[in-house]
Amino acid sequence: MMRLPTSTLHRALLAVAGVAVLCSVCVAITIAVLYEQLPDIGLLTDYKPRQPLRVFTRDGVEIGEFGSERRYYLPIAHTPKMIQDAVLAIEDSGFRDHPGISIKGTLRAVLANLWRGARSQGGSTITQQVARTFYLTSRKSYTRKVREALLALKIERHLSKDQILELYMNQIYLGQRAYGFEAASQSYFGKPLTQLSVAESAMLAGLPQNPRYANPVIDPERARKRQLMVLERMRATQAITTAQFEKAKAEPLHVQRRNENTVHAEYVAEMVRQTVHAQYGEEAYSRGLKVQTSLRAADQAAAYRALRKGVLDYERRQPYRGPEDEEDLPDGLAADDPAVAQLLADHPDDDDLRVALVSEASPQAVVATLANGEVLRITGEGLRPAQSALSKRAKAALRIDRGSVIRVVQDGKRWSISQWPEVQGALVAIDPRAGRVRALVGGFDFGRNQFNHVTQAWRQPGSSFKPFLYSAALENGVMPNTLINDAPLPPDANGAPPAWDPKNSDDQYDGALTLREALARSKNLVTIRLVQMLGPDTARQWASQFGFEPARHPADLTLALGSGATTPLQLAGAYSVLANGGYRVQPVVIERISDAQGATLFEAPPQQQTEAERVVPARNVWLTDSLLQEVTRSGTAARAQAQLKRPDIYGKTGTTNEAIDAWFAGFQPSLATVVWMGYDTPRSLGARESGGGLSLPIWIDYMRQALQGVPVQEPQAPEGIVQVDGEWLYSEWAAGGQRTRIGFDDEAPVAAPVSTEPVKP
Repeated sequence: MMRLPTSTLHRALLAVAGVAVLCSVCVAITIAVLYEQLPDIGLLTDYKPRQPLRVFTRDGVEIGEFGSERRYYLPIAHTPKMIQDAVLAIEDSGFRDHPGISIKGTLRAVLANLWRGARSQGGSTITQQVARTFYLTSRKSYTRKVREALLALKIERHLSKDQILELYMNQIYLGQRAYGFEAASQSYFGKPLTQLSVAESAMLAGLPQNPRYANPVIDPERARKRQLMVLERMRATQAITTAQFEKAKAEPLHVQRRNENTVHAEYVAEMVRQTVHAQYGEEAYSRGLKVQTSLRAADQAAAYRALRKGVLDYERRQPYRGPEDEEDLPDGLAADDPAVAQLLADHPDDDDLRVALVSEASPQAVVATLANGEVLRITGEGLRPAQSALSKRAKAALRIDRGSVIRVVQDGKRWSISQWPEVQGALVAIDPRAGRVRALVGGFDFGRNQFNHVTQAWRQPGSSFKPFLYSAALENGVMPNTLINDAPLPPDANGAPPAWDPKNSDDQYDGALTLREALARSKNLVTIRLVQMLGPDTARQWASQFGFEPARHPADLTLALGSGATTPLQLAGAYSVLANGGYRVQPVVIERISDAQGATLFEAPPQQQTEAERVVPARNVWLTDSLLQEVTRSGTAARAQAQLKRPDIYGKTGTTNEAIDAWFAGFQPSLATVVWMGYDTPRSLGARESGGGLSLPIWIDYMRQALQGVPVQEPQAPEGIVQVDGEWLYSEWAAGGQRTRIGFDDEAPVAAPVSTEPVKP
């Protein structure tokens, strides 16, 4: 064997050493240059995470979120140790000890990559992941890895371990639009991190590596495997005991596919979004603003359910318009086959209005499959709404057959065929003393129709406007016992029929009626004679004290029939004046706006009920209320008191000409509520429909829930009111002299009141 001379070997070793030194110098220079080119880490030291605009009820239930990233910032001091331990166990168990990079982890990743080729392994520490998340791309290259490592070292020089972990746990993407672990906890489990179990914490900790691959919503099986891996690491690092490990393994997890405790307040959330955006611009969606509304979660939920039920009850009485769609359902495919439910993937449910695919259809029974795979057999009363579509003679567009996509609803244990409603509805409830809106539902479904009927729909109020005209009459010598002629309008001076021939809704006329009886029975001709006596302009101006706009109401006798225009919110404000004793009401939805740190940016001032805010005399309001109480006791809304089983209920039905708009407006002294139903393009709701039949049941359903536990409140008669022969009068008319008859041929002119003391509004 030939040996190299010693001198040659020496020169070779020197050459190798020189090359090594030169490479080391080059690497050092390269590292030094790259280090100098690293970005400034001010983005981390002055971390301002993008946080969405969040909207809450008064009692803290979230009802809306606006922003590209769902992130709820949580300081590390408030982050449970269990979730910290879970994350460190699976992502970087040596985090507290290494300087930002892990030599052991890096070498392990290099060897794994060499062995597996394209199936690369990471090896990044949490600090490196922070560097990549904030400053680098996810594209894999050696240059990026070097920059990542250097940047990690730089970060470790300027930030503490807790600061780095806080950045990581609030910035990392975890699927379902959730950024950070607090947002992920809300998205997947519907609760904050502080309430998570060991098993739930492990499930979340398994997400950072690949939130799409191990997403428990998309692939529960993969997510479960990842969770078990996290639990194994937690036991290995002694973050949990063996007993905790076994308990967590056995714990069944309930991962929500959507927010199952949603309080439907989409119309209010959108009102807030528009208001806040107008104030703060695009920053509204990223600076973490929190808006507290005046809604009460329980009230809002009750309002939503009541309105939906009322609309669907009306829809059952309408002609069936046919299936929503058709799917090709192969012969021989059973109703319980998973492939059947899969065909409904493009047909989403809408809360209680479920979508179903028909497998069998006949006049006796329909077999249909829900999107969750449940098979229904609908018979009897459940078929009634769609009976015409089950006949063999039904037109093709109407017929329900195998493959038809239909809507169904459940009432107790019974399922019924339904359909998507064309009619719309609205409900708004206000605390009449504070002016705070407690519930607001602007339509049947926000997803399909964003038009807010509470605030934007200017509709004729019909008879729900009458109480304000009666209030005007009280100030002009007409008392509850005054007799008014309920009869058609007489011929003109020449004996010709009147140019305008209005009728009562029931086409019945009862002659002499007291003012109290007339309002209870909603007599149109009586109200017309009152406006005739007052003059339309006087009546309009008086109504304006309740918040109505005179320009939106006619200056003629049709004013008596509520032929002007109002919104449900404006009408609720007007009834609030009657409910609170005569004080001006400004409805409030936004109570407070705060920034991400909790500092208050805006707070709605409390509404005052001083004499300076009074718009209607107390005695006028009390007497008007007594008339409205009679409406709900014995009149067109008698079932209100009967079903709610309490006397402190006041209100008025409203049905416009040809039943185009149906209303019920009323109150209990602590809550004023208005319900409306109608079509967006005005048309009749049906010859037999009315405010008492459509809107009043919704009002009762809502008030039954909203008034639970509220004591009965019947205000005492104020000063200036006396009772004579069982009827309440203004004290100056106690000795007689008020208008005793209106609209009769022998009507006597009104006498002056006994008291000459002026009455101020």
